[in-house]
Amino acid sequence: MLASKAAPGLARTLTRTRLDNWGCSHISDDAFLIASELITNAVEATPGKEIRYQCSRDTAGVLIAVWDASPTPPRVHPLIELTLDTLDVSEENWDDNGGRGLPIVTALATECGHTPDPSGGKWVWARLKP
Repeated sequence: MLASKAAPGLARTLTRTRLDNWGCSHISDDAFLIASELITNAVEATPGKEIRYQCSRDTAGVLIAVWDASPTPPRVHPLIELTLDTLDVSEENWDDNGGRGLPIVTALATECGHTPDPSGGKWVWARLKP
């Protein structure tokens, strides 16, 4: 799929169908949040480029993985306590008060990480237990 603002919604739609088919709809909220965070990071790393999304199941659980062409590993930003005084709501920074995505993924997943792809780029992944 194209690394665009529409990509997280598409990933959630694909995830819902898979989880429903597998009888795992009880983990959908966590899976949707993980998929959205990983896709959003890929979009930010490679805007307008191709990204790949995988939602699969094996004996260890449900795997959500996103590939992007950037070789740079994901980086956890230091968490900053936001208050109404420090929150930047200016138009140019409206959606730039994040940095909580990977800690959220780590908290929700049973395991997560990243793997360089031999053909270039990287896969960032998270596993959920159904």
